[in-house]
Amino acid sequence: MISLKTILSQKYILASKSPRRKQLLKQIGLNATAVDSGAIELELKDHNPIHLVRHNSVLKSESVAGKYKNEIVIGADTIVLLGKEILNKPKDLKHAKEYLKALSGNLHYVYTGINVINTKNKKVEFAYEKTSVYFRTLQKDEIDYYVNTFKPLDKAGAYGIQDDFGCLFIGKIKGDYYNIVGLPLVKLYETIQKVL
Repeated sequence: MISLKTILSQKYILASKSPRRKQLLKQIGLNATAVDSGAIELELKDHNPIHLVRHNSVLKSESVAGKYKNEIVIGADTIVLLGKEILNKPKDLKHAKEYLKALSGNLHYVYTGINVINTKNKKVEFAYEKTSVYFRTLQKDEIDYYVNTFKPLDKAGAYGIQDDFGCLFIGKIKGDYYNIVGLPLVKLYETIQKVL
């Protein structure tokens, strides 16, 4: 069993510029340096969600890992699945409103893939988390207010659960809350242990 001291003493690189993900790592004591991977993510509407988050998280982590020798590199990708359609980040505000109208009153799933690379011993582990999210029925003025005020263009499915009005859209969830924010912390912690 890897000790907490060993885990906390590692140097971490987050292959993402997401302030939410960096904050989540800090929350569990991992001080990570955020590095923009520059990776061009696949954004397919009808792809297998697990294959998609695997592809994107591996791409992000691998594009950064070559620059380091003694760090743990974390790549992550989050998508929203409604029925059989993947909702990526919206292209514009109109698109964001369309996403929220479609999610209103429905069940959807949030998938996050995480790929962790230990650049010292070359161990690599991929894992993913899936969370069920039930939206309550949204009013048009709620959607308009949210999109116009918070401009959720950097969020898969066009909403955030953690830090703005979007939290009021959620009727209930089943699974890992932090997965919806963008980084399933328990799964990540277990995955880090496997590469040490």
